[in-house]
Amino acid sequence: MEIELLHRPGNAAARITLKEGESCTAEAGAMIAMSGNMGIETTTHKRGKGGLLKAVKRMVAGESLFLNHFSVPAGQGEVIMGTTLSGDMMEYELDNESLIVQGGSFLCCDSGVEIDLGWQGFKSVLSGESVFWLNLKGSGKLVVSSFGAIYPVEVDGEYIVDTGHIVAFNETLDFSITKAGSSWLQSFLGGEGMVCKFKGKGTVWCQSHNPGSFGWAMSPGLKQRRA
Repeated sequence: MEIELLHRPGNAAARITLKEGESCTAEAGAMIAMSGNMGIETTTHKRGKGGLLKAVKRMVAGESLFLNHFSVPAGQGEVIMGTTLSGDMMEYELDNESLIVQGGSFLCCDSGVEIDLGWQGFKSVLSGESVFWLNLKGSGKLVVSSFGAIYPVEVDGEYIVDTGHIVAFNETLDFSITKAGSSWLQSFLGGEGMVCKFKGKGTVWCQSHNPGSFGWAMSPGLKQRRA
């Protein structure tokens, strides 16, 4: 599977090129266009890797219940994928490891990557952010997306990131959900609420915009839908 990221960083799209025998699994609705010889199959799970229970777990994490599997019967084909929110994309290759991805940031992966669920902890229920993250593990290529620009933060010790700005992070990092300020009152009055404190050595990939905050900012100006 070959990946080419187009129109970065503000309006990124991913061109995925597949050869005969290769396959790519993507979020439902991610396809923009594809070559005429590309085959597509829709299931609730990765073929040979789980069933309906894993599909329900993905849906709880903010992903689609369904997955689309692209493959080429013969020769070579391509599929172009995009996301709902404008922003950047990042290619990452797993080497018998795990990458923890914020729900909603997963775009696609090849057949060697397994999609599972991670739990943030009970404190995250109060943070207003997603309670679950996806655990992408195995060996192979994957693409994640962001709302706005995406950039790495190298952690060696401790680092604090707002949960709504996290795209992904290495499994080597420990994390805990905690308050942003010196007190709970200061944290919520300052608009930060709860944050994620990382410890250890690894990388956190952040996005410049917070989808949840964007939704709250837009909601007062949206007209009520009439029946």
